[in-house]
Amino acid sequence: MTRLLIESWLLLFYFDCLMCFRGFQRVHAAVRQEEVRHRSTKESPDLCDAADLACVFYFKPVLCLQRSAATAVLLKRHGWAADLVIGAQMLPFQSHAWVEIDGRAVNDKPYITEMFQVLERC
Repeated sequence: MTRLLIESWLLLFYFDCLMCFRGFQRVHAAVRQEEVRHRSTKESPDLCDAADLACVFYFKPVLCLQRSAATAVLLKRHGWAADLVIGAQMLPFQSHAWVEIDGRAVNDKPYITEMFQVLERC
């Protein structure tokens, strides 16, 4: 679990730097370009738990886009075909990002897809 925690923390840092210095388009491209590797023995809940725990140890608040981008890449690196999903709610306007595997949210509440209209998947 320690290795996964460190890998997750480093991914959070990577996406934090991308968002600060390169912008949303580079974050989107980085997630889209990450290829799914062969499946490891790690279950997706273990990987999501490691990513959530890394957020606790991160040195500043982690927003949903950063957390979801890092989680999606972590899952892809461990063999899960994960999608970063970005959605919006119109009234009141709110945007949100989460990760899905086979159309099921894995790092958020299961009903999140009912609350937000999907704008992008990568």
